[in-house]
Amino acid sequence: MKEDSANQIPAQAGADRYAAYVGLDVHKDTIAVAVALPGRDDPLYRGEIAHEPKKVRRWLDRLSAEFEGALLQFCYEAGPCGYGLYRRLVAAGHDCQVVAPSLIPKKAGERVKTDRRDALKLARLLRAGELTPVWVPDAKQEAMRDLTRARDDMKGQERKARQQLNGFLLRHGHHWPTGKTRWTATHFNWMASIRFEQPWLQVVLQEYIDAVKAASRRVADLTTQLMQALPNWSLAPVVDALVALRGIDTLAATVLLAELGDISRFESPKQLMAYLGLVPSEHSSGGRRRQGAITLTGNAHARRMLVECAWSYRFPARQTMHLKRKAKAAPEQAKAIAWRAQKRLCGRYRTLTQAGKNVKRVCVAIARELAGFIWDIVRQEMPRLRAGNGMVAR
Repeated sequence: MKEDSANQIPAQAGADRYAAYVGLDVHKDTIAVAVALPGRDDPLYRGEIAHEPKKVRRWLDRLSAEFEGALLQFCYEAGPCGYGLYRRLVAAGHDCQVVAPSLIPKKAGERVKTDRRDALKLARLLRAGELTPVWVPDAKQEAMRDLTRARDDMKGQERKARQQLNGFLLRHGHHWPTGKTRWTATHFNWMASIRFEQPWLQVVLQEYIDAVKAASRRVADLTTQLMQALPNWSLAPVVDALVALRGIDTLAATVLLAELGDISRFESPKQLMAYLGLVPSEHSSGGRRRQGAITLTGNAHARRMLVECAWSYRFPARQTMHLKRKAKAAPEQAKAIAWRAQKRLCGRYRTLTQAGKNVKRVCVAIARELAGFIWDIVRQEMPRLRAGNGMVAR
């Protein structure tokens, strides 16, 4: 995860606003608590509490009473425990930050790590304004994101099952002709017709085939669930707008928006590109400037989907019947941006490949620029969506 400037609070403003800063080291069973008061005094460790909703609520009531109901700011690291604690703290009327673990400042000489030290460190850095918060989705947004990630997990299982089946057949001298489409009815009929001398190998083959079919059914079922949930999603009109872009279908647009949420919260395309980890790393000093590979920070799911979509721009720019049909529900402004993106990115791909650049690096460069066009479409669409839903812009 990476920085979201919309969630940042200036340190000086926070000094006048909060009665205390609370660092939480959150685990599945326990939460270590440290409290830092405004000023320069060291934070105080308050012990551990059980990570259970009732006990957290009672602890929060005691802490609020201790500070006479004043506004408190909490923070904890983003991790496997999710955002439930964040939502409980915000619902109680306090502020909370879920911070990016990779961006927490760390001293070079630190060699001891405990829950107590982590909580004290978080409280101290929160008071100093040195932590980088991540964007926290609401419950519906998180549900859609979990649905897309579940489909991606099932797709990975399907891919693994297919590799295992192909490896088994190849070890025993059977392989499907190169150039012919795999995983069709004809392909499955061919595999079912294979005979082995040892009967137990026949059982192994059938089990591998059944595993592939079961994985494919799970992918198909989750894809159906995703398409059924899409019309009731608040960002469904933005999905229709993004589909106007070449290389982005309904599934890809849904994944991108489920992972990134309201992209219009980024003030510029550069911020979105940096959030996705698609910008070059850099180590410059004095008059020397050195750039390396892309940073690979931020949301890996969205970055991978963007790179997959970028491969479509290796072909010449044109308005095919397929592109016109899939962009039918998109607004005219989105279609104009999509055509501008085609002309820019297809030409960019051709220029870079003709210059001898590695095609994989070229595709990443195209994905970076594609993120800018996605940002443009969302920035055009979100004001209309908010106006139609009576939403207030953040």
